[in-house]
Amino acid sequence: MKNILLFLFLFCWTMSSSAQDFQLGKVTEAELQEKKHPKDSSAVAAVLYKKARTFFTYTVKTGFIANHEIKYRIKIYKKEGLKWATFAVPYYIGYEELTPDVIKFSDAVTYNLEQDKITKTKLTSEGNFVEKVNRYWKKTSITLPNVKVGSVIEFKYVHKSENIFKFPDMILQYDIPVNNFQYTTQIPEVYIYKTLLSGYNEVKNSSEISFGSTSYENEVKQTAHLSYKQINTNYTAHDLPALYEEDFVDNTDNYTSKIQQELERIRYTDQPDKDYSVTWEGVAKTIFKEKDFGDELLKGRYFASGTRTIIEGKTTQTEKMEALFKHVQEKMNWDKTFGVYVDQGVEKAYQTSTGNVAEINFILINMLNLVGIQANPVLVSTLDHGVPAFPGRSGFNYVIVGALVDGKDFLLDAAHKFTAPNILPLSLINWTGRMIQSDGTSTEINLMDRPISKSIVGLSVKIEANGRVTGMYKNQKTDFEALAFRENNADLTSEDQIEKLENKVKGLSVKEYNVTNLKTDFSKPLIESFAFELEHPFDVIGDKMYLNPVLFLKSLNNPFKSQDRKMPIYFGPTKQEKFIISIDIPEGYSVEFLPIPIKMAAQDEIASFSYNAKLEGNKLQVAVTNQINKVIVASEYYEMLKEFFQKSVDKLSEKIVLKKA
Repeated sequence: MKNILLFLFLFCWTMSSSAQDFQLGKVTEAELQEKKHPKDSSAVAAVLYKKARTFFTYTVKTGFIANHEIKYRIKIYKKEGLKWATFAVPYYIGYEELTPDVIKFSDAVTYNLEQDKITKTKLTSEGNFVEKVNRYWKKTSITLPNVKVGSVIEFKYVHKSENIFKFPDMILQYDIPVNNFQYTTQIPEVYIYKTLLSGYNEVKNSSEISFGSTSYENEVKQTAHLSYKQINTNYTAHDLPALYEEDFVDNTDNYTSKIQQELERIRYTDQPDKDYSVTWEGVAKTIFKEKDFGDELLKGRYFASGTRTIIEGKTTQTEKMEALFKHVQEKMNWDKTFGVYVDQGVEKAYQTSTGNVAEINFILINMLNLVGIQANPVLVSTLDHGVPAFPGRSGFNYVIVGALVDGKDFLLDAAHKFTAPNILPLSLINWTGRMIQSDGTSTEINLMDRPISKSIVGLSVKIEANGRVTGMYKNQKTDFEALAFRENNADLTSEDQIEKLENKVKGLSVKEYNVTNLKTDFSKPLIESFAFELEHPFDVIGDKMYLNPVLFLKSLNNPFKSQDRKMPIYFGPTKQEKFIISIDIPEGYSVEFLPIPIKMAAQDEIASFSYNAKLEGNKLQVAVTNQINKVIVASEYYEMLKEFFQKSVDKLSEKIVLKKA
C-alpha cells in the first residue's frame, strides 16, 4: 500500500507568484467580505495561504539546527469553522542526547470587517497554552480572540529542532480547502534528504544551488559567520480540495497530501559519504536497547511465585498461556496511554494494577517466558496513528505480545478487556508489526492476516391471519464480530438494549432479551437472542401480500454512493454474515412468487454474495450469505464494488408475494 501512496518526488516546475507574494498583515477587504468559498460552497473555512520555510542555523555546541517557519491565513465561512480559531502543534521532547524541540507562535491576529473598516484583535498571552502530553511529547496551542463567522485569522510559528534527521511532515491538505501553498527549503548541500509526497494532488517544485550563510557565537563569545553552498527548493500547490471523511477508510491522514523528508546521507568533501538511511530492523534494535523497553522484559523473577499459582493444574502450554493471559487481562487496568516504553515499570504497575500498554503486555511476556513459552514484544501502529512513510521510532505507538504456543503463533493484547488470543483490538488491524527477539533482531508480522469472523443470524417468523407478526431472533457472533459487540454493549443493561433496538427499527417490540457469554470466555461465540413483534412489515394489495423476508436484519442501502473514489477501501477484519430465515406462511395463503436464487463473487475474490429462497411445506426458507475476504483493497476496485453491492442490495430488496386462496 505504501508504494501506491508514496512516490519519489523529482519533477520540476516554476513557483507561483501569488503564494510567493503572500505576507502577514496584508488582509484585504475582499477577503473579509467573501461569504463562501468560490470552489466549495460547503466549506466551513479555508486556508487562503500557507507559506512555510525550512532553514538552518548554527551553534558551536550543537552544530546545525533545523528551523521550520510556517505562516497561515485562514478564512472562517460558517460557525462550524470556528474550531480553526484554536491551532495546536505537537513536538518531541523525549530526546536522550538532543535538546527538546521548541515551538514559538507570533503575529497572531484576528481581522474583522466592522462598519466598513478592518479591525484587528491581537493574541495575548492568555491565548497561548503549553500542554505536556506524555514524557516524550508536548503540545503548544493558541486560541485567537474575537473570531466569528466572516473573520480572517493569521499567525506564524517557528519549530526549532536539533533533530535534522527527519523534518516534521509538511501538510498540504486539511478538511477545508487550501487555496495557496508554498514551501521553501534551504538546506546546506552536504545534507542529502529523501523527499516523499503522499496524496493525490499535483505539487510543483523547482530547485537551485546558491550561497548561504548564518551567524553564530563562537567559543570566545564573538559573532562569527559560516558560509556554505545550499540547495533551495520551492514547492507550490493551488486549489487543494478539502479532504472529507469517507466510510470504509482506515485513516484519512494516510492519504492526506503532505511532504515528508528524511536525511539520507551526509556528503563530505574530504571523506566518504555517511549513510543515514534507517531500516525497520534498525529501529526495532534501537528500541530494544532502551532501558524502558529491553530491561523491563527481564523482570521474570518478580512474578515467579504468582505465576506458579496461576498455572497450577494446567498441563499444556495452551492452557498455561490462556490462564496467564486471562489473569493479566482481568487484574490490570489500562491507563489509556499509548507508546512502546514503560512509564513506572512493570513491577510498580503490577502492584497498583494500573499501567500503560507496554507495562501490561510486558508483564504478560515475563510470565509466559517464566513457564517456558517463547514470548516477545511486537511493535505496532494503531489505525489512528497511521502508516509511516519512513522507518523511525515514532512509526510505532503500541506494543503487543507474540507467543509461540504448542507450535502455533499467537498475538495477544492484555490491555483491552474483551480481546482473546489472536483476536486483537480492531484499532490494531493496520499495516504490519515488528516482533523483537531477545537478541534484538526482528521480524515483520502481518497484522491483517486474522481469522475470518462470523455473524450467523437465525430468524423464525410467524405471520398470523390478523396480520400480527411475531418471531425469535438469535445471532451467534465469533472473533472480531463478538469483540466489536462486547466493546460497544458490555455496559448496557437488557433494558438499554431493548430501547436501542426499538429505536433503531420502527414498529419493533422486543422482549426476552438475552446475551450469552458477554463477559466470560471471549474465545467462545457470543449469542444474542430475543423475542419480537413487528408491526406491518408487509404490504397488502387486494388478495396479495408483499413481504421482504430480510425484515430488519440488513440495511437496504448501498454503502458506496460517491461517483468516484481516490482512497483505498478499508473493510476491516474479514467476515462472513449469514441469515437463515424461516417464515410460517399464514393460513389461507400460498406462494405466488419467490426471488430467483443468486450467487456471485466480486473480482479477485474480494467479496461474495448468495441468496436462496425456497418453499418447504408451509414454511419459507431464505438463506443469505455475504462475505468480505479482504481487509483493504485499492480504489481501482471501487466501481466494481459499488456495482457488486448494488446488485446485492437489489436482491435483498426483492419481495416474496403471497396470494390468498
